[in-house]
Amino acid sequence: MLRKETSRLYKEFNDDEEELQAPDFYQDNDIATDNMEETVDSRVLPGSTRVLPAEDAVDSNSFILFNKACLKNVFTVLLLFIYMLLTAVAVFLAYQTITDFMEKLSHPVMSVTYKEVDVFSPPGIALYLGTAQLLSCKHHYHAHIPPLITPGTPPAVDCVLEEVTYTDPYTNHSVKKALVVSGPTDVRNRELVFLQFSQNETKEDFSAITYMLFDRFNDLYTSVDKHAFMQDCERNYSMWTFSGGFRTWVKMSLVKTLGKANVSMEFRQESSVVKYNDKRSESEQKAVQLFFVVFEWRDPYIQEVRDIVTANPWNTVAILCGVFMALFKAANFASFSVKWVIKIRKRHLRTRNRELNQISSEIQNR
Repeated sequence: MLRKETSRLYKEFNDDEEELQAPDFYQDNDIATDNMEETVDSRVLPGSTRVLPAEDAVDSNSFILFNKACLKNVFTVLLLFIYMLLTAVAVFLAYQTITDFMEKLSHPVMSVTYKEVDVFSPPGIALYLGTAQLLSCKHHYHAHIPPLITPGTPPAVDCVLEEVTYTDPYTNHSVKKALVVSGPTDVRNRELVFLQFSQNETKEDFSAITYMLFDRFNDLYTSVDKHAFMQDCERNYSMWTFSGGFRTWVKMSLVKTLGKANVSMEFRQESSVVKYNDKRSESEQKAVQLFFVVFEWRDPYIQEVRDIVTANPWNTVAILCGVFMALFKAANFASFSVKWVIKIRKRHLRTRNRELNQISSEIQNR
């Protein structure tokens, strides 16, 4: 009886305790349920400010990854801009290289060299005397001319002479008469040719004799058509003059111009004039005027002039190859960078979608 009563009292005590604790349990359960609903609502409804701790950690990791991806994209875009700038510079360099090559190709540079010789080929000295006449022609050496004994009288002539008559190549009407003399050859011994002329009284205010120098006297001497030869010489060579009453010293130098198709020869000269002390009587001086001229080589060098194209095609090709290789490398890098950005972007989107799907599945499981 005692044991039954005790169990009954224990049971009533437990029932009373459960009745006292029941409201708190259900209240806590209701609160937990409300919290769960609010959590779900905060995940589903837009504008909710409450986030689960797990989702907060995932979002923070995603934000860090997104920042790294942005930095990588900005760096890639900067590199692309730099390579585009380098590409523009390479294109400009290629254009400038081609332009310079074409400019140098169309405008060659003049190159001057000097060739030393001991003996020159005898030049031709064409004299257009007019009313004057040749008195003497002698070869002297070491630039020494002996004093004149009887000026105005014709002494012996020891020069090779050739007289040519031809039509003026520019007018085709007037006839010219030229007395051609073989010039000096030995430049080492300073060979010179001394010529003396006389002219009777003339109506002109100034007395002068015109002369022309051409390359080789032997070419005229062996020419079949001397008429055409002298016409060609007058077209290609210059004319000079020396005056009466003076001794004119002409120092010649030869210039050889090497062209693409032919070779042209030209004479340059330095002349000095000295007054002749005429010891004749005044009547003789007025009746007959004297001319003196000396021809000598200035130095033993032949000046050779040729056109040189400074544009080097191999150098230009090498520069263009380097430029095109740089352009190809820049294009390859740009293509690779664009593909890399697209790949990183797709990977970021896949990771983001995977994390969102995982969070959604966890919410559904709860």
